Amino acid sequence: MITEKKFADGENIWININSDQVATDSDLYKQYEIDTEIISYALDKNERARIEYDSELETFILIYNVPRKGKSNNHYEAIPMTFLIKDKRMLTITNSENMYIIQYMEKYLEKNTDVSIFNFLFSSLFIITDKFFPVIEAMDRERNHINTMLKEKTTKTNLLALSDVETGVAYFMSATKQNAVLLDQIKTNVIFQNLNDIEKEQLEDTQIEARQLVEMAQLTSQVLQQLSGTYNNILNNNLNDTMKILTILSILLTIPTIVTGFFGMNMPLPLEHNILGWVIAIGISLIGWFGLSFILRLILK
Repeated sequence: MITEKKFADGENIWININSDQVATDSDLYKQYEIDTEIISYALDKNERARIEYDSELETFILIYNVPRKGKSNNHYEAIPMTFLIKDKRMLTITNSENMYIIQYMEKYLEKNTDVSIFNFLFSSLFIITDKFFPVIEAMDRERNHINTMLKEKTTKTNLLALSDVETGVAYFMSATKQNAVLLDQIKTNVIFQNLNDIEKEQLEDTQIEARQLVEMAQLTSQVLQQLSGTYNNILNNNLNDTMKILTILSILLTIPTIVTGFFGMNMPLPLEHNILGWVIAIGISLIGWFGLSFILRLILK
């Protein structure tokens, strides 16, 4: 439910709260000076990545997008994770969908026990950013597999699978751009002036990683858009070919209809009493049919 870890010789402390196990109105939030507004940010799964500095409480609030572990509704998504820093304390609010990040943060802290609060924060953001790459690579592999299936047969199932990949990439495009913008905004925030050289260097490394991630997500999105456009053109072309065939058939079928309709009128007609009249009518239909077929072939070449 709540875990606490001290580092830098006990000078700094990291506290993690699992919001799935702590009620919204719990006194634990008040104990750590977390107001209801921050709680609403932390529990909102649609909250955008952003930073905020409360000068009255001297609290730095950061909300960062984290890749969801596993798929939701057949596609990948990103969800927000909240960081709060006050004095020598960093507090994170997680849930079951982003809790897996905590173990990576713990491993980092075990190897780097003397880091500062902001160094640990930026390193954690670097870790989170790095976790996007395997998911995007998985989407690339899935896209290649679907592309191979579509080349064999363009089915509705394969097209829907391609659409799911596009949806996941769209979510990741938005999430990675928000994260990159957030890291840029830190440099304009008042807390940046108080960072030391090591912390600024770690922030710069995280920014570089975030920009690379945005470029990778954009490339994946562009390839998917091109692939989707290609199959849309193929489907439209197939539809045009089908309509063309049906139109030609409907035109050709009018010849026998006209001939049989003419000889079926209830009035004196040529060949009415000829024993071979029906054969001649069929012959006229065939001649008209082949003649019109020849004309259409010349027109549609």
